[in-house]
Amino acid sequence: MTSATTSARASAGNFAGSSVGRAAMLSGVLIAAGTGLGFLRDLQMAHLFGASGSTDAFLVAWTIPETVSPLLIEDAMALLMIPAVTRLLARGGGLRPLVGTTLPRMILGLSMVTVAIVVAAPVLVDALAPGLTERGPAIECVRLTAITVVTFGVAGFMSATLRAHHRFGPPAAIYLAYNVGILALIAGLSGAVGVTSAAIGVACGSVLMIAIQGPAFVRCLRESRPRVAGGVQDADVWMGLAAAAPVVVYTVTRQAQVFVERFFGSELAAGSISHLNYAQKVAQVPMILSLMIVTVTFPRLARASADGDTGLVARRIQQDLAVASAMVLAATAFLIAFAPVVTKVLFEHGAFTAADTRSTASVMRVYALGLWGQMAVGLAARAFFAQRRPTWRPAAVLFGGLAVTAAIGGAFAASAGTVALAAANAAGITLAAVLLLAGLRAGVAPVALRRIAADVARLVLAAAGACAAAFAVAGATGGRVPEIVQLAAGGLATAAAFAVLIVLAGPGLVASWRGRIESGETSEPSDRTCTSDRTGARAPGGGDPAGAAGADVPLGRSLR
Repeated sequence: MTSATTSARASAGNFAGSSVGRAAMLSGVLIAAGTGLGFLRDLQMAHLFGASGSTDAFLVAWTIPETVSPLLIEDAMALLMIPAVTRLLARGGGLRPLVGTTLPRMILGLSMVTVAIVVAAPVLVDALAPGLTERGPAIECVRLTAITVVTFGVAGFMSATLRAHHRFGPPAAIYLAYNVGILALIAGLSGAVGVTSAAIGVACGSVLMIAIQGPAFVRCLRESRPRVAGGVQDADVWMGLAAAAPVVVYTVTRQAQVFVERFFGSELAAGSISHLNYAQKVAQVPMILSLMIVTVTFPRLARASADGDTGLVARRIQQDLAVASAMVLAATAFLIAFAPVVTKVLFEHGAFTAADTRSTASVMRVYALGLWGQMAVGLAARAFFAQRRPTWRPAAVLFGGLAVTAAIGGAFAASAGTVALAAANAAGITLAAVLLLAGLRAGVAPVALRRIAADVARLVLAAAGACAAAFAVAGATGGRVPEIVQLAAGGLATAAAFAVLIVLAGPGLVASWRGRIESGETSEPSDRTCTSDRTGARAPGGGDPAGAAGADVPLGRSLR
């Protein structure tokens, strides 16, 4: 190989690396902006409409885009379309035959589902929330949001196609456009039609998701010219469906936690569903931030799984779990102590009353107890879906956790109200997390379960001590300083106490993490071998496993 060739390849590699870096940075900025606008949307809803029967009615309709989004945009569509388009391009095929045959059929099928939802809206509302006080507005909102079944499907198809062509900007901007549409319609129509303006905004925002990707998608169609005849083979479609099916069931099962809450919450006082929603949106923030670490490291996990390196997979899981657990448990300590202040600062404006603050804060404190479980489920599910073989274990385990959530909620909601529903959610997801983590050793990689249990136990003790310190700060500063200053002081005190107590609870804990990261060893002799391949054969040509296409494993209710 000549030096010129070597230099050219090095330059190409550097260019590819810089292109990936720029794409990742652009995508991160756009996704963060969309998520921030989603949170602003919730604040605007609280300010204008508070927590009432009308907001409960909208949230029942909001269940439709909440459920459809992970199925048609974030996970199942990506698992099906990205590999299929990638294989088509690798064979020299063109994009137009795929779009011409697949997209019209998909639109027709989703349109039929939309019409069915519109016609059956009264039945659907009664099934989701039988005790809802404002049934009429809920039916109207359901019919408006039903359009997202079609628009999300088209947007997801376009996103997957663009990503397969390594065009990441427009797909990353879809939730930015979506929330801009919702915010604009709420601002313009809330005075005339009330909370229905939010449902109109959902419908219009979903159309903007298509519009913002349209120019790039059309350019892809124009530029994608086939070198050889042929389109996507049936085998590609069936392979994609086989990989997507477990993720689809997992996604629906996890989203069903929201169905359970709203079903039982509809029998409680008006505004109960809204209190649950506001509390969950805030409590979910630290869990999402912690899982960003896992999202960044997922490609390494997928590559190690594809290579059959179960030892590396185990180390990656243990390291990610340790760091994410520390973040989530520290945040849990803070939220339990300062939930009333956080809720007041964020929401107690306009139509959101002091009584709403008290109800939302009490729910938030209980929800916070389930944050570790939410995080651990997301982490463990990624590890299972990184395997080449489709796996149904996460869906099965989530179904068991859902049964626990439904049983506790059904038994205690009437007597304990929304707090019981939050406790049911925390109990069900924590049980599912423990079962999924326990299943990693047999189904994914030789993780050191005893070491994980010991580390988490020490972190829980540190979080308990930090929570006590946070309560002390809350008591000393409450009513004496502005709420923002109180939150800042409480955050610093919680973080400092948590850091000190980690060392005191187990002086070797931090050193143990650092040692395992540097040496690549686990604490159990049986875990130091990676001779047995538990993840299946390596993909032909060293490719990523089928599950790697779905790196964004669903988190449940989203800030988007």
